Amino acid sequence: MKRFLALALSAVLALSMTACSSDEPSSSAEEPSSSQSEQLTIRVGGLKGPTAMGMVKLMADDAAGTTANDYEFTLAGAATEINPLLIQGELDIAAVPTNVASVLYNNTNGQVEIAALNTLGVLYVVENGDSVQSIADLAGKTVYSTGMGATPEYALNYILEKNGLTPGEDVTVEYLGEHSELAALLAAGEASIAVLPQPFVTSVLNQNPDVRIALDLTEEWDKVTEDGSKLTMGALVVRKEFAEQHPEELARFLEEYRASTEYVTDPANLDAAAALIGEQDIVTAEVAKQALPYCNIVCLTGEEMKTAAEGFLNILYTADPSSVGGALPAGDFYYLGEQRCAAESAWPRLRRCCSGWRCGRPQLPSSRSAPAPGCWSWCGSGTSGWRWGIRSGGSFPDTPLGWCWAVRSASPRPSSGRCGCCCGRCSG
Repeated sequence: MKRFLALALSAVLALSMTACSSDEPSSSAEEPSSSQSEQLTIRVGGLKGPTAMGMVKLMADDAAGTTANDYEFTLAGAATEINPLLIQGELDIAAVPTNVASVLYNNTNGQVEIAALNTLGVLYVVENGDSVQSIADLAGKTVYSTGMGATPEYALNYILEKNGLTPGEDVTVEYLGEHSELAALLAAGEASIAVLPQPFVTSVLNQNPDVRIALDLTEEWDKVTEDGSKLTMGALVVRKEFAEQHPEELARFLEEYRASTEYVTDPANLDAAAALIGEQDIVTAEVAKQALPYCNIVCLTGEEMKTAAEGFLNILYTADPSSVGGALPAGDFYYLGEQRCAAESAWPRLRRCCSGWRCGRPQLPSSRSAPAPGCWSWCGSGTSGWRWGIRSGGSFPDTPLGWCWAVRSASPRPSSGRCGCCCGRCSG
């Protein structure tokens, strides 16, 4: 049954992974039956705001019964409502602030993973006037903002400092508790310069025609960052247990979520997408239509996601380690998707791991020490055939660290490069 549960207000969603078993491959044992797949309901949590906007097409398709998976949606007003549900196993996937994804990973000893980035920066400098044309123009001024001790503060401070301005000295920043409170001050003309997220920016612009968008902090972040990191406000996370048990359903979810974001961000669908957002009571259709082009809704996965998130989390960690849970997450935090074998024609059911295939650290002779988990090939006998980097006869491509391809010879043993392989996530 298609169901939708709603609670209250802000931005969210998530996804993930494949694993290895030690049994001989058996289509009847390994492949879930169609009836089992149909019965599985994926429980998705989100916050009303840009990331909830990104999934409204998926919600509508689910209600119409046209999705590959069955979903149950829960929308909440704050991440503090979503986080316990995910940890307690009452949600499978959730859209949460990107730094909260790292906090969840640390607090659960790696039982939560990040599968995608779904929202880049939604923070803007807005001004009641026309004096701010660049970050340098903020010198000597008072800027009102929200999010003290959270991403908005760390992002603003980082951008200011990279432009040679010291917060508290060159620029005075006054923090308020709620976005709505700051929006009301701007709309009433009682604040001149502020940092606000969408869709509150659009709401203010509708109420006070003298207020304008002066700077896009996502663009300003990109100007001063060279490591490929992005100002990313939202991510999709998934429970590791769920990801391991239902990799195919999760893969379909990612595809359907991506399609939803593409639909919502296509200018040709602006009116229809805004109407869907209004129907879900996220914001009014009128506000949604104006805000959508500025919400930076995306679906970044794989290495692109990892590069963008790693740099961002490192900057937050430098500012305040507690903002990411006290430590930067390890490599297994990032779900990079299933890697496929270049020799797929040589062995059936290559996505399965069976007896004699290895994943993770290989068992090497005592005279050799095993390096960190990564990409391994094996087309020899015993343990001496393991090689770092998948270079067996030149036919296996390199894969990202943290993934292993365990390969074994057929019987009789074919020439190297025709070995079958098993693609799976290395757990360490």
